[in-house]
Amino acid sequence: MKSRFLFPYWFRYLGLVLILFHVPVVLFKKELGFDHPGADSSDLFNSHHVFFMTTTLLMAVGLFFAAFAKEKIEDEQISQLRLDSLQWAIYVNYVLLVVSLILSSDTEHILFLNLLVPLVFFIVRFRWKIFQNNRLLRKEEA
Repeated sequence: MKSRFLFPYWFRYLGLVLILFHVPVVLFKKELGFDHPGADSSDLFNSHHVFFMTTTLLMAVGLFFAAFAKEKIEDEQISQLRLDSLQWAIYVNYVLLVVSLILSSDTEHILFLNLLVPLVFFIVRFRWKIFQNNRLLRKEEA
C-alpha cells in the first residue's frame, strides 16, 4: 500500500529530538529566567508568552513528526493500526475537551491540552499496538 501523506522514516527521530529538547527546557524554565510572575500579562510579547508559544510549537511539531512518520515496513496492517489509533485519539480528545470545558475556565490550558493530547495518545496507542503485534508474531514463530 502506497501512503502519500506520511513523512519519511527518519522524521520520527527528528520528532523525538524536538520532544526531548522540550521537556528539560520546560522543567527548568524558572532557572533559565522565563518564569517571573511580575510580567505584564496583557503584553503579548512578554518573555513568558514567547517562551510558552515557542516551546509549545516545538513540542507540537515534534509530536507531529513522530506520529506521522512512515514505519520501515508500511503495510496494510500498519495502516489499519494507524487509522484505529487515530480514531481512538480523537475520541479521547473530545471526551477530555468536553470535561475540561465543563470543569475549567482556563482557556489557555484547555487549548494546550487540546493541541497535544491527540498526538500523544495516538503515538502511545499506535506504538503499543505495534508492540503487541510483534510480541504475538514472536510467540507464533516459537
